Amino acid sequence: MIQAPHTYAEWAEIIKLFKNKSDDRNVLEAMHQGTIEWQSGVAERFTGKLMEATNARLNAAADKFQKEMSRGGGEGPLVQALIAMRKELSFLAEAVNIPAVPEEQRNQFVQIVRQQADSAQKSLEDSANHDRTGKLKSIIKNHKVNNFQMNIQEEEK
Repeated sequence: MIQAPHTYAEWAEIIKLFKNKSDDRNVLEAMHQGTIEWQSGVAERFTGKLMEATNARLNAAADKFQKEMSRGGGEGPLVQALIAMRKELSFLAEAVNIPAVPEEQRNQFVQIVRQQADSAQKSLEDSANHDRTGKLKSIIKNHKVNNFQMNIQEEEK
């Protein structure tokens, strides 16, 4: 188990683990149990580090998805790649929804992930328009990468 962070230095270590995809479930739990003194200076550095880590994970997820798509292989691998992408985006939205962070900033973090998911879904659907059979579009619409629910704070609202 990873200790919940309470200082900026502890948060920096947790965010580094988050960025590197190290022990995601325990990192998520620690992030959601942590606290931080939200004050000028700390807030900016914290936000910058979290956004850098989140963007790195978003880019890695997109790269992994592209790699899976370039392999081809039919419907099964496509569905698996879509599901994996959705799981990663869902995890990221949940991870950045940190209770210790003021609601306004927390909502901004979650919105960035949601916008990325929506953009990816739109791009996939636009690409599928070139498939004359309609099968690709059907698969993409039935396995949307932006179709996820938040498990923590959004349920409380």
